[in-house]
Amino acid sequence: MSDAFRKVAKGAAYVGGGVVGALALYLAAAVGLSAVPVGRRNSPETGEIEAYILSNGVHTDVVVPVRTDQMDWTQLVSYSDTPAMDTTRSYVGFGWGDKGFYLNTPTWAELKPSTAVKAMFWLSTTAMHATFHHEPQPGPDCVKVLLTRAEYARLIAFIKKSFDYDTRGRTELIRGYSYGQHDAFYEATRTYNLFYTCNTWANDALKVSGQKAALWTPFDFGIFWQYR
Repeated sequence: MSDAFRKVAKGAAYVGGGVVGALALYLAAAVGLSAVPVGRRNSPETGEIEAYILSNGVHTDVVVPVRTDQMDWTQLVSYSDTPAMDTTRSYVGFGWGDKGFYLNTPTWAELKPSTAVKAMFWLSTTAMHATFHHEPQPGPDCVKVLLTRAEYARLIAFIKKSFDYDTRGRTELIRGYSYGQHDAFYEATRTYNLFYTCNTWANDALKVSGQKAALWTPFDFGIFWQYR
């Protein structure tokens, strides 16, 4: 074996070991910090707004009533933006994430390496996902939370700040994309990366509204651990 080949092989081994080590550290931090709780879960007598945390196995949404006296979400996301235009659905779920990941990866089976790399390393833009629902049913991937008016006001501000707006102050619909008949995508602010994911955003939404959350989590299981 030539000296040049040995040097290349040694360098490749160092790089490979560094990548594996970094990945192991990232996963260990994700698991460890996901297990650290912050905030508290409101009791029924203190909560006035029924909201939900809902996961599709990849992305976590925060689901709230379409209309209350504090907020009418159809001012930002219209039923007519969705294929079904079903106005009978009285709840709307919000999620934030990498645009390429969101639009092209509804499930893990559709994940492409190029999409993952762009998402992890600040190389893509972001999107807000809005989905209209009938009242969600609590289960393994759906948890009800109860918000006071003050807590809901903070959550409203957090969600509104996540949208990008045009020069006339309107949300910007991303046309031609949906996961089904009742959802739509919009341009968003901030940049997605491996330290701030769609689930980190949802976890921060819970923190802002004073609910139980993980100290930090890039995955949906980190959120749901706090409610099991």
